[in-house]
Amino acid sequence: MDPIIPPSLSTGDTIAIVPTARAINVAELKDGIALVESWGLRVKLGAGIGKKHFQQAGTAQERSMDLQAALDDPDVKAIWCARGGYGTVHLLEHLDLSNIRKDPKWVIGFSDITVLHSALHNLGVASLHAQMPFNIAAKTEASRTTLRDVLFRKVYDVSYQMSTNFETKEQQATRLHRPGQCEGVIVGGNLSLLYALRGTPYDIDPRGKILFLEDLDELYYHLDRMVMNLKLAGWFKDLAGLMIGGMTDMRNKDENDPFGKTAGQIISEAIGEARYPVCFNFPAGHVADNRALLFGKKAKLSVTPEDATLSFEGSAVL
Repeated sequence: MDPIIPPSLSTGDTIAIVPTARAINVAELKDGIALVESWGLRVKLGAGIGKKHFQQAGTAQERSMDLQAALDDPDVKAIWCARGGYGTVHLLEHLDLSNIRKDPKWVIGFSDITVLHSALHNLGVASLHAQMPFNIAAKTEASRTTLRDVLFRKVYDVSYQMSTNFETKEQQATRLHRPGQCEGVIVGGNLSLLYALRGTPYDIDPRGKILFLEDLDELYYHLDRMVMNLKLAGWFKDLAGLMIGGMTDMRNKDENDPFGKTAGQIISEAIGEARYPVCFNFPAGHVADNRALLFGKKAKLSVTPEDATLSFEGSAVL
């Protein structure tokens, strides 16, 4: 089944900002709103903006109704999830996605939004792993321009050079690059959410694809447990390639009794002698340089000992 790519946006189109997880107010969205308005888009705020039910932007039913309204609104061309946190997984059992292939629209976000990316991937609809409006002013210019370039169908690729600054253990992971070239559809997202979806109808099949993984604020042994789940399930056997984004704020439970491996080492050992290209510290995820990744679209990944480049077919997004 060929993936359905939502139509590109044009000046005057409407983008809905919808909170699917943690609560958020209008003031926290002002930079994101100003950004997309500067691109010529109209903003429609979801009903859950400013609403608070404990940590979240309403109950699961209220948040699912908010997202469903944006999905069903013919005037809305893209849905920008307001922020992550936790709770989007509770929306899945309430959503009706039966019309998404007939009226595809961009669903944008990362982290907790991985559950929506996975659901859409299994329906054959592309989506956009990218920065959300919350805290977007603190991100790099590339985080914003790659988002714009995908939405407006401009020439776009992602490339970076291996850091020469190895001050932290996770920066040293770049030395674990496995050179090579491959082509494949990009899938994945936040490791914790992919792990949470294992064995459900929203579990994805990464075989023959380029798998992207990132995560935040995990104990090393928790990370190891999730990676071992993927290994034992065969996820790392038949990939086209593997991209590891930010593995941010990983830590030991007790620094006086360390786990003994970094995130990069845990992943590198799990994939064993795999012959496909692998890159670490890719600029996406819970990092300042959170560049947009087009999930569901075939791309080319080239990895050398010094750098990595991701480009989409024909060098243009669509």
